[in-house]
Amino acid sequence: MDIVTVLKMILEIAIIALVIYKGLYYLRGARGSYVLAGIIILLMVLTVTAQYFQFEVINFLLQYLWIALPTGLFIIFQPELRRAFAQLGSYALWKGKRRREVIGELVSAAANMGRRKCGALMVVERRIGMQAIVDDSVRLDIKVNAMVLESIFFPNSPLHDGAVIIRDDRIVAARAILPLTRAENISRRLGTRHRAALGISEETDAVTIVVSEETGTISVACRGVLHRDLAVSELESFLEKLIIQEQDDADLAETVQMLEEQSEQNGVGERS
Repeated sequence: MDIVTVLKMILEIAIIALVIYKGLYYLRGARGSYVLAGIIILLMVLTVTAQYFQFEVINFLLQYLWIALPTGLFIIFQPELRRAFAQLGSYALWKGKRRREVIGELVSAAANMGRRKCGALMVVERRIGMQAIVDDSVRLDIKVNAMVLESIFFPNSPLHDGAVIIRDDRIVAARAILPLTRAENISRRLGTRHRAALGISEETDAVTIVVSEETGTISVACRGVLHRDLAVSELESFLEKLIIQEQDDADLAETVQMLEEQSEQNGVGERS
């Protein structure tokens, strides 16, 4: 047996194991999973019993029942399978639409909290993962929604301290503790939220939205730069450039300069 054959066998086993694992993980909470478990347990008990007592008729029937089991799975899990294939087929097509929906919810939440002077810190994960911070936070799995974000950061809420971390279109963590910036040449007027936003932007490519508790102003931090006192339209422009278009490091500086020039022309915006 040559090395190519061995590698091919390993690859096939890995693919099958991955498909089985993903399938079981996806169906773990489905109501049909209990039906499937009951059927498999019943068939296994009947098989062992028939083999032990040499029941020929039951053995004959069990052979066909095991063959028919895959067809039964399609019937039992028809709603779940239809939903899974629909999500798989629409993932690439609706990826941009979902990101625009996320931006809309973030902008709405930031604007509402800014008017009420409710402090907030929202981190949008991009290419560099933040799983270590997520693991040390309060784990969540909630679709991004403006009302949910506002309720999390509502004063005296158990989760209002720290940051929320958003991955794709889900809020995956709350009360996250972010590293503070190491920069020494920043304004002393900046509070802990702004320093944390700068700190995570220095270590990852995440986009962080900060709402000041004192003034209600909105800021965005990315790649070690804090863009302060943004209007709602400016915030939306920043998020569209950084999240939807996923601009790389080479284009980021050009984008920032362009947006700031637009801000200066409109008489608003400040970079610090």
